[in-house]
Amino acid sequence: MTYCCGILVRDGLVMIADTRTNAGLDNISTFRKLYLFERPGERVLMLAASGNLSVTQGVVNLIGDGIEHPESGVVESVMNTPNMLHAAQLVGRAVRLSRSQMGNAEGEPAAQGVSFDVSLLLGGQIAGGPLRLFMIYTAGNSIECTPDTNYLQIGEHKYGKPILDRAVAYDTDIYDALKIGLISMDSTMRSNLSVGMPIDIALLRRDALEIEVATRIGSNDPYFRDLRESWSKALREAHMAIPKPPYSGRNA
Repeated sequence: MTYCCGILVRDGLVMIADTRTNAGLDNISTFRKLYLFERPGERVLMLAASGNLSVTQGVVNLIGDGIEHPESGVVESVMNTPNMLHAAQLVGRAVRLSRSQMGNAEGEPAAQGVSFDVSLLLGGQIAGGPLRLFMIYTAGNSIECTPDTNYLQIGEHKYGKPILDRAVAYDTDIYDALKIGLISMDSTMRSNLSVGMPIDIALLRRDALEIEVATRIGSNDPYFRDLRESWSKALREAHMAIPKPPYSGRNA
């Protein structure tokens, strides 16, 4: 399982992904799920992936090497697409192609008992265009993040979603967005052992066209350790500060 989220605020974009993957309780490994494509001053694209690892790694290779456009015949990669919408469409084609390469004559994945479903987050900015964030599904279709719903999640998202719902808004400071995203990740890891460290993070300011932060947070990272302890303490203090329920007896 996986947890990745992208948070789009006025100042820029934050992407966060865990690195745990498993094929059973006794086969747990670490794999990168957040990929960066950058040409400073021209474009920055960030891709987070959830789902079948062979499919998602195939997608990353395809969009990096390039795919021939079915109509124009031009080989397109994330480093030469004209805008973010075209980049999202390219990722969608790569998903379909990667899945078909593992499939039968009809292009459907042939292995029984194995899920070949994937979901991906693609965010970034290309010079001359806006900063955008998309979610791409197994079928290759996509939806776009908006100021009204300014974050997207993939993987095991239910534990971290309430925190983002309550704390993140479009006007949130970008480093506060990163902090809230890390709290969301911590809450997910506490409730689901299939999501785990290290955590990859990336931060891109709007119109900067150069990544400001790209790092991996390990289990001994002092800031993240303090964040976990501070959040747990704040929750305990908050619930203790709320008056006890006044209900007594039976009236139903």
